[in-house]
Amino acid sequence: MAEVERRQMKFAESDSLDKQLSLMAEWLTTNDHRFCLLLCGKCGNGKSTLVKALQNLLNLLALRDEYDNAIGFAIVDAREIAWMCRDRHQEWRTLSKRNMLAIDDLGTEPVEVLEYGNHLSPVIDLLYKRYDEQLFTIITTNLTPKEIRERYGERIADRLNEMAFRIVFENDTYRTNSLSV
Repeated sequence: MAEVERRQMKFAESDSLDKQLSLMAEWLTTNDHRFCLLLCGKCGNGKSTLVKALQNLLNLLALRDEYDNAIGFAIVDAREIAWMCRDRHQEWRTLSKRNMLAIDDLGTEPVEVLEYGNHLSPVIDLLYKRYDEQLFTIITTNLTPKEIRERYGERIADRLNEMAFRIVFENDTYRTNSLSV
């Protein structure tokens, strides 16, 4: 509720939200082998807001990351990851090794970026690293599983199938106004 209200919106309970929260709690509290949470669904239905609320909750526990001693977990937009890899590579490397990381809006970034003629695949490489190290990862996306497979290829899709507990957000957008765009 606090995260929704911080965004100047009115919180509304619903069966779909109860189901999403229940599934997230199940993933966080069971001994499931999957170390990644994949939140997928249409635009504006609460995926990013839910991750921010979880971040606020975990930050209250003041858990320190062993790799860089930061508190809690970072939420980084997938587009930022792409440019970070090219322009601030050491920061990207540090981010890829964080014990806990959330990647917001997977699928909005370029799959490849160029650095002096070299082709880099920042998000793909980051996902490989997180898979290999089995690091706590949360991903939000508007892509369907089929679109993920088409965009990132068979290898990433296969790894996500193994590592990710998927919660599908089927509810409509919370973003409403009088503009009909």
